[in-house]
Amino acid sequence: MDLNFTAEESAFRQQVRSFMQEKLPADIRRKVLGGMIVERDDYVRWQRVLHEQGWGAPGWPQQFGGPGWNATQQYIFEEESAAAGAPRAIPFGLKMVAPVIMAFGSPEQQQRYLPKILSAEEWWCQGYSEPGAGSDLAS
Repeated sequence: MDLNFTAEESAFRQQVRSFMQEKLPADIRRKVLGGMIVERDDYVRWQRVLHEQGWGAPGWPQQFGGPGWNATQQYIFEEESAAAGAPRAIPFGLKMVAPVIMAFGSPEQQQRYLPKILSAEEWWCQGYSEPGAGSDLAS
């Protein structure tokens, strides 16, 4: 088994690294690398930069606005993002709600919600309410 990256994957890594060096705002990088609080506006600003590049949702298929990357490309992107000091995506909309809408939503729901999740125009959260337990599901 050859675990080395291919020439194409290495070129992709360099593309991502160059993008991070050029486009990641310095103030956001300082916050992430310095362990400071990354504000909502920082996340939105960075998500919009990624969205403009077509990289706003690394795991999304192209038909829904993602780059259609394979698992290795997604890994390289995440590794280079972390090394550059980019904030991690807020997972609720991009990684929890959107896949459900992709799989089970009507075409109208997909057209209504997915573009705004991708561009950070809308933020989603997940909440639980259990009688007698509030959001403490273990109680």
